[in-house]
Amino acid sequence: MPQKNKIELSIITPSYNEINVIEEFVFKLKKNFVGESVKFIFVDDGSSDGTKEWLNKNIPIIFKSNKYEILNLDKNVGKGGALRQSFLHAEGNYILLIDSDMEYNPLDALEMYNLIKSDHTIEVLFGSRYLGGKIQHRIHFFNDLAVRINTFIFNIFFGESITDLHSGTKIFKKTILNKLDLSINDFGFEIDISAQIAKNNYKIYEYGISYLGRTKAEGKKITLFDGLLSYYYLFKTRFIQNDLPTLVSLFYSTLFMGYIGSHFGLGIGKTMVIIFFAIIGMFMGINRKIIPLTTIFGFVYVGSLFSKGNGRIYTVLIFFLLSLYVSKLIKKNFKSKSNEFFLNYFI
Repeated sequence: MPQKNKIELSIITPSYNEINVIEEFVFKLKKNFVGESVKFIFVDDGSSDGTKEWLNKNIPIIFKSNKYEILNLDKNVGKGGALRQSFLHAEGNYILLIDSDMEYNPLDALEMYNLIKSDHTIEVLFGSRYLGGKIQHRIHFFNDLAVRINTFIFNIFFGESITDLHSGTKIFKKTILNKLDLSINDFGFEIDISAQIAKNNYKIYEYGISYLGRTKAEGKKITLFDGLLSYYYLFKTRFIQNDLPTLVSLFYSTLFMGYIGSHFGLGIGKTMVIIFFAIIGMFMGINRKIIPLTTIFGFVYVGSLFSKGNGRIYTVLIFFLLSLYVSKLIKKNFKSKSNEFFLNYFI
């Protein structure tokens, strides 16, 4: 595997039982990236239909003048698990992920690569099937609906405004991998990597790409169970996969806001209010630590003293909104002084 130039980009293509399309994809991929300083990484995720054998036989012939690597996994570990293993073999300044199922066009991936390497301010670029005027062919209404719902929830959870959370074409700087704590093995990988990127405050840019959906008979593998599981992954990546100080703040804020909610309503209405307040507490606990949170709770308590009965909720709400501003000032003014691990629990 001779290397003519320094590698600038690693293209990682996961495959699982894609014998019907793998040849077309591979030739199209090579054609579009001819002349680029690329390492091609093909990872077979335990295929049983001959995909692994095809890759092992043909890749050395097709890519004989390019740098390449074939990773054969003994058993199917899922897209996320396969990609995490392939990251260990990546080289260059950029990593490009593209599914090998022919739903995505390698030409779009090349356009994304040219864009990101020409603008060094872009560190993360997602392909989006909902932007631009490129050709689209969608078959599964409920799959499409699920993508839109998951993207909407992700944007709320992480303060983003992307359009396609589950896109199979992504490119990012290789240095970003050092900041990511990826753990999800299956199709939840798209949620996992997007969440980790957002948590580390990298800007997610998007680029419109084409999409040609396929039927179950043609090899579509996403199931209803995967769709339901995605809601758990959204919850996990936002509220569970956090450092210890954040988890402490989440617990403290959720518990206290639930307690505040218990003072309003009666019967089932009271239960709903408690749940609503607890959810607000969860979101508050993500971005605030003990001292800013305690400030909010103190303001809410003071607000509850200015009225009685149902009218109390209005004064509580006024003081709550005021406390959000004050807690933001506290966080902003003390952030630079809270580098010590112990202080991170409080500020």
